[in-house]
Amino acid sequence: MTYPSFKAAMAHVAPVFLDKDATVDKACSLIREAARNGAELIVFPETYIPAFPVWCALQAPIHNHDLFCELAANSIQIDGPELAKIAETARECELFVSMGFNEGTTVSSGCIWNSNVLFDDAGNIMCHHRKIVPTFYEKLIWAPGDGAGLEVCPTRLGRVGMLICGENTNPLARFALLAQGEQVHLSTYPPVWPSHDPAVHENYDLKNAILIRAGAHSFEGKLFNLVAAGYLDQNARDLLAKRDKEAGRILDASPRGISVAIGPGGTPISEIMQADEGLLYADVDLSSCVEPKQLHDLVGGYNRFDIFQLTVDRTAQRPIRFQYRDDDPTDVDKPTFQS
Repeated sequence: MTYPSFKAAMAHVAPVFLDKDATVDKACSLIREAARNGAELIVFPETYIPAFPVWCALQAPIHNHDLFCELAANSIQIDGPELAKIAETARECELFVSMGFNEGTTVSSGCIWNSNVLFDDAGNIMCHHRKIVPTFYEKLIWAPGDGAGLEVCPTRLGRVGMLICGENTNPLARFALLAQGEQVHLSTYPPVWPSHDPAVHENYDLKNAILIRAGAHSFEGKLFNLVAAGYLDQNARDLLAKRDKEAGRILDASPRGISVAIGPGGTPISEIMQADEGLLYADVDLSSCVEPKQLHDLVGGYNRFDIFQLTVDRTAQRPIRFQYRDDDPTDVDKPTFQS
């Protein structure tokens, strides 16, 4: 048996803040750059399109209705032209692409999900995931997702799964992927995540939190973990600082996210990118995942499935479900397909 090996790229990059079209153009340029440098997979950060709404940590929601409305206007749909352009670029470059985005819906003009989509190298959608539970102040922006996207995708690069930010702290969500034979895990994070006013309390150490979570999942699953965090550029920082004199101070003193690749031993196999914007590359060789399974195979001989059981509901949640009687001749508008 042969095991895949490939080069991966992690996009430690900033969006064009709250501009979906310009951000998609930038993403396509980065996909082409990664392909030119020999990558076969590129991972973009959490809600890369069109931005991570860090403002909800800086001001009460009564002060940022305009930003919420702008985010909603620049959110995109799974079948919209923006992701179609990403898909076409993935096909053109023969590159697997994992993209974080703010997802809108025709059902509600104000409902937004924190979502991620994985495209294969032919531009087909393999997995569409919505963050199960927004974390802390993120609940002011995003609706909770469902289990429909807790899926590991078989690819020529290996079995690929992903979770968004704080989901990587949820051992049940992580095990749901491990139990599907995950070999390559994709973790996405924001550029910065303020939890306290740094002048009065120690802040959330995003770098350390990422290393703990990514290392634990890699070590437990004996897999590769490709971490992509966003980058807060000067333009976004200044825009937010202009709205509130305290915002710039808080942002400047809050720890930044990191991008890194973690090997099956639970330690980094790449440099750690934090202060600079750009693409980070790492070599992945799945043959190195085999021997560690002799020690702890949580989905094999190192578990007790007669004691522990996990059930995952993959039902896609919808606000309304219609029922039709097959024998009712008045149902002339009954659809012949299920959307």
